[in-house]
Amino acid sequence: MQHVDIAIVGGSIVGLTLAAALKAVDVTVAVIDKNPSFQALAPKPTARVSAINHGNIRALEAFDVWSGVQADRASPYTSMHVWDKDSFGDINFSCDDIGSDALGVIVENQALVNALAQATSQQNNVLQITAGIERILAGPLQTMLMLDNGDALSCRLLVGADGANSLVRRESGLPITFKDYEHTAIVANIKTREPHNGVARQAFTPTGPLALLPMASGDVCSIVWSQHTQKATELMTLDDDAFCHALTAACNSVLGPITLETERAAFPLTMRYARQWAKEGVVLVGDAAHTIHPLAGQGANLGMQDALALAALLQELVLAGKDIGLLKNLRSYERSRKTEAMKMIAAMDGFKFLFDGDDPIKKLVRGIGLSTTDKLGAIKNAFVSHAMGL
Repeated sequence: MQHVDIAIVGGSIVGLTLAAALKAVDVTVAVIDKNPSFQALAPKPTARVSAINHGNIRALEAFDVWSGVQADRASPYTSMHVWDKDSFGDINFSCDDIGSDALGVIVENQALVNALAQATSQQNNVLQITAGIERILAGPLQTMLMLDNGDALSCRLLVGADGANSLVRRESGLPITFKDYEHTAIVANIKTREPHNGVARQAFTPTGPLALLPMASGDVCSIVWSQHTQKATELMTLDDDAFCHALTAACNSVLGPITLETERAAFPLTMRYARQWAKEGVVLVGDAAHTIHPLAGQGANLGMQDALALAALLQELVLAGKDIGLLKNLRSYERSRKTEAMKMIAAMDGFKFLFDGDDPIKKLVRGIGLSTTDKLGAIKNAFVSHAMGL
């Protein structure tokens, strides 16, 4: 039997960000995952990437994490081009407009996880455990975890950072609301004839948005093509040449002919929102608490902000000598992060409704909205600053 103050279930981006943020806090931490967090990178980048904003990059720099991200698996993007395929709507964002060197960084998920795993492995207060969880036994003063390797671990605070199908959330009886977005996201890496020049591109089509995210190689992009589920199924049944032809047409051939660099994968999209994020001795972060549509690329950033906010609260509680497991002491985190998640969910629902379909009135509204915003520098820069986490 081992005892730690905080047990984080989930050794991916959000769980490890929380562990890294607790570096200077006087607590013992265990990060538990059935798979090793650190995994050797494949020879070529995979299609599982995230757009990390400046606010979160600054935090990772402060924890000595960001310098460990392998350079050839991270690509700063300096501008964004967003357009509505079936209307005159068009908008461009540039880092020059706000005096920054980049709007954010597209990073391969595993490269960021590796940097986090390496940094937290050097922390004296963090124990990394590779094991699954067989049972969670909650008590009034501690929670016991029975691991599938035969060990047991007790903690004062159990953190669910274990993704959309969270075991911690389910076993703790924390209720959840969910809604099928009726979209499926197709992800892959593609090679283009024209260089992407560090521009992140997004086209809104009548059946869903297509994002082209620039990778470190100047002619490789990662795509997230969210389509009505029936349309996505049709696209996944196409052979590679036909799929690339459809993809080229969907993005108006902005980068010339396209070929696939990786296999395609498809993921159904569901909105999830935990109605309760905390109870005595338990708290949720990241996808365990919320999942949103990827059209704005903010899922990872939202989860990392959960982790940073929780770490800040835990530091305050420890310094004040207060119990980190009491529900009343976790309420401020729950209130603030539920509010931010709900704002993001509402915004994604609004964008999806406005840009979905070919209704002529909606096409006119979004065309006017994009074009007008493009001409209003103050409003456009406010959008950029918010997206950058500044």
